[in-house]
Amino acid sequence: MRILLTGKGGQVGHELRHALAPIAEVIAVGTHDCDFTDADAIEALVSRVKPHVIINPAAYTAVDKAESEPDRAAAINATAPGVLAKQAQRLDALLIHYSTDYVFDGTQSTPYTEADRTNPQSVYGATKLAGETAIQQQGARHLILRTSWVYGIHGQNFPKTMLRLAAERETLNVVADQWGAPTSASLLANVTAQLLSQPITAAQSGVYHVSASGRTNWHAYACRVIERARALGWPLKVAAQAVNAIPSSAYPTPAKRPPSGCLDTTKFQETFGIHLPSWDSEVDAFVNALHAERETTR
Repeated sequence: MRILLTGKGGQVGHELRHALAPIAEVIAVGTHDCDFTDADAIEALVSRVKPHVIINPAAYTAVDKAESEPDRAAAINATAPGVLAKQAQRLDALLIHYSTDYVFDGTQSTPYTEADRTNPQSVYGATKLAGETAIQQQGARHLILRTSWVYGIHGQNFPKTMLRLAAERETLNVVADQWGAPTSASLLANVTAQLLSQPITAAQSGVYHVSASGRTNWHAYACRVIERARALGWPLKVAAQAVNAIPSSAYPTPAKRPPSGCLDTTKFQETFGIHLPSWDSEVDAFVNALHAERETTR
């Protein structure tokens, strides 16, 4: 099996390279290999590789910056996935694409199913939804995996930032009125590898919600990360009671965030028989891995 993997330098792309290497020939590309704002360059890349599977974690993910760069965000998040889907259809290849909880407005009190109405509130969310539509219009075999609050060992992200700040400051303020499920890049990569171990039919094409199970808010998430690191002996300045819960109104951002990004993953788990672990067990494993990496570099 030959796989074309985009976004090799990103959090998910980095983990996918490791997870897929034992099961396939992986041709991984990043921003220096192909300009994802150039449709012709994308077409030429796919024609050259002739993959059996295209996996596309590449995305414009700077949520706030997208508000001032809507055209670039749209080129990467909306147009490029459509081009990949067109080429997948031509080659009879499977396309696996990753999307986001930001396609919803976040006002629903229960976890979102795939059938719930989308209503993005940001340029990022709108362009990711447009990418989903572009893929579906091409008729290729495809899996669109919506996820939430992605973090990983590779790259910068929320838990790494919390640990850095906790080592520098005696108090932290963290938003407590936005809810979701932190989902590790390694979980997404492992799930993708499991998907490729079974035949994916045209009838299974569609949108699926894939995130760690359970729910939390950013404040509780930060506390979990800090408490786990402290238990492992990290020299942190901030005290547990000094992580202050604040409303999102106290931390305004250019892009509006969904108050709830909780996703119902029932359809995915029942269709493919793949278990999704709890967010807190994944976060603990992440901090453990960071600790092991830290110890080996001492």
